[in-house]
Amino acid sequence: MRYAIISDLHANIQALSAVLDVIDRSDVDQVLCLGDVVGYNADPNACVEAMRQRSIVTICGNHDAVACGIEEPWGFNPIALSAALWTRENVTQDNLEWLRSLPDYLEFEGFMIVHGSPTDRDSYLFSWEDVLPHLPFMQAQGCSLCFFGHTHSPGIFSSDGIYSLDDKATFELGHDKTFFINPGSVGQPRDGDPRAAFGILDTKQNMYTLVRVEYPIDEAAQRIVQAGLPHFLAERLFLGR
Repeated sequence: MRYAIISDLHANIQALSAVLDVIDRSDVDQVLCLGDVVGYNADPNACVEAMRQRSIVTICGNHDAVACGIEEPWGFNPIALSAALWTRENVTQDNLEWLRSLPDYLEFEGFMIVHGSPTDRDSYLFSWEDVLPHLPFMQAQGCSLCFFGHTHSPGIFSSDGIYSLDDKATFELGHDKTFFINPGSVGQPRDGDPRAAFGILDTKQNMYTLVRVEYPIDEAAQRIVQAGLPHFLAERLFLGR
């Protein structure tokens, strides 16, 4: 199987559309989303509807949970809070119900997908030390591979270090290690590269590939400004921060 792994779309329909176009040309069997379909950017309904129309398997991110009322935005900074409250007011009832239906995590043959960490969608994993407390849960599930989002920064974590990949670089996954892989963010990259990012897992070849996609950032930024959201959210898209 070849899986496209997308994450942190954050209501950026311009980025999502560009990524889905590339996926459609990439001989992918299934698309999986690690959550945060909404939040920050100006097109939450368009992004949710794209996911629903394609029946893309999706789990619940922290911004999704806040938007649909499962959680309150405790700990959100003022800009994130402003965007979260705007999203609550602008998402349709049908799309809110879809967000409420999303599971916290999902397991597949040999791997699992989560938003923040295997046990908490609000957890940030920046290092192997951050991963360590979650290894018993992984072992109990019989998984040695976990895809996670939330930090918006792509990377591969294992006990022997953190790996970064160049454009379309492939990484051979060993069978004797546990890997945590972040495919980066579609809608709000934060690793200094403003292009949308996603990953492709090839379970037959046991390979992972990071893919970067150009998209019309100016259109996404203009939508943010037009919606009355904080201008900083538009500016950061050009910086990838």
